[in-house]
Formats: sequence, C-alpha cells, structure tokens
Amino acid sequence: MEHYDVIENALHYIEDNLQQPLSLDSVANTFNMSKYYFHRLFSAMMGCSLNNYILSRRLNASVTLLQNDTLSLTDIAYQFNFGTQASFTRAFKRKYGITPSSVRGSDTPLTPLPIPSVVKRPIKNINGDIVTDFTLTEFESIRITGIVFEVDLETEDYRMKIRSHIKMVLDHINTTVNGPCYVIYSNCHHNSTRFNVLAGIPRDIQIDKPLYFTIDVPQIFCAKFRYSGDLLELGEVLKSDFARFLKISKQESENTDIELIQVFENLHNLESSYHIYAPIKKLPIDSEI
Repeated sequence: MEHYDVIENALHYIEDNLQQPLSLDSVANTFNMSKYYFHRLFSAMMGCSLNNYILSRRLNASVTLLQNDTLSLTDIAYQFNFGTQASFTRAFKRKYGITPSSVRGSDTPLTPLPIPSVVKRPIKNINGDIVTDFTLTEFESIRITGIVFEVDLETEDYRMKIRSHIKMVLDHINTTVNGPCYVIYSNCHHNSTRFNVLAGIPRDIQIDKPLYFTIDVPQIFCAKFRYSGDLLELGEVLKSDFARFLKISKQESENTDIELIQVFENLHNLESSYHIYAPIKKLPIDSEI
C-alpha cells in the first residue's frame, strides 16, 4: 500500500471514530505501523500533527450537532472527548473565533468541511525526517507564449480563473498541439496572496489579442517537486513541503520576480502529473541531498 493510501485510510478511520478515544498509538496500531514512523509520515503528508488534526475534525463535526438544539453543549463536549464544556468552548473559539453557543440561531451558520484530500507525491527519509522528494536542478531558459492575468490564492475562484485562462490560450492555437503547459507565478504583492500569472505553452506563437505575450523565462536554479492529482488543490501542502525542504536541506529561497513555476505534463489534462519549480539560491558547492 502506498504511503498516501495509508494516510487517506487513516483520515476515514479517524472520521468514523471521532466520538471514540483516539491517540497516536491507537491509530498507528490500526495500520500496523510504528507510532514514530506514522507520526512523521502523517505530519509530512498533512502538514500538521495527528493530535491537531483530530482536534480540528472533532470541532468540525461538532458544528452539525450545534445546529441541532436537542443536545446541550456539555453533551457535545463529552461526545467528542473534550472532558468539559469549558475546554470544548475554548477550543471552538480558538478555531472559529466565536463561541459554540453563538452558532445556534446564527444567520450565517458555519458549514462543516469534508475530509481533506491527500495530495499524492513521492517522499523520502532524510536523517529520520520524512520530506517530499525533491531534486536540485536548473530550470532551463524557455520561451513561453500565453496570457497574463492576476490571481488571489485566498479566493475560492482562483482555480476556475486559472483553468479558464488556460482554455483561452488553447482556443487561440492549433488544437492538435500537445505537450506541457506552464503556469508561472511572479511579483507577489507584499504581505498579499495576489500574484501575476502567465499561463502558456512552450511555443513562439504571435497571438494578436490583449494580454497575450511571448516571454523568455531565464534559467533559474530551483528545487523541483513532483505531484499528481489536481495541482490547483495543492494550497497549504506546498507551503508546508517547501518550508520543510528549506529546513532539512539548509537551502534558502531565491530573491527573484518568479515565485513559482508549475509545469503540467499534459496541457489538455490539468489533473495530469506535474512538477513544481521553486527558485532557491545556488550555493557555491551544490550536492544532491
């Protein structure tokens, strides 16, 4: 069984047993794994500890019960193993910024979130720490033709916006063209989640439309990561992976206008496998880790 299958099964097991005592030992034993290895694997794959994840899912499940007036706050606290109503209330307010009692009768009720998906990516063990597999490599200079636009990664529509703009590019080229598709993020606004984006293909094609450009991307030294599934659902996972990579490899991110390069293997299938290139500083003597 692949490592991401183990974690995916663990998420469903946890969800089915939120009202039961859960611990690192009990969950790891369910999957016949060492608790130490399971803890490292879970943290690497989900970006948080098992205990924090269980707490978050219990609070998430409590939202549904809070919207049902038949149970008291004490009953809900006991059902989800909080011990006391006070500890449940404190945890709930830390997560949602409101008290559980205020959820009842609210004009803007909270919506429980589904079980998160597990992003598929290869991993490796470095000195006892599990990290997403990476390669230190040069991103070779390339000419890209595409459309330039802006996205805010904190808005719910950014995935749709990227897809729609890639479709716009495909609508202006020969549909028989195959190969990779590039999404290049640059010039992030300070203390913001807004990026300039170029979505395009490695061709020198003149498209006489507003916002279409042919741009030469320079050679950049990068950390290269491989993922599969829906790239645009990556979210916090990449941030966690990259931060862990910088810590373990003792590398530093590069100060460049280009923040990130995403390369889909198939421009006609945005759920295909893909690589992510994150610019890093090139040390005087580089070696594979």
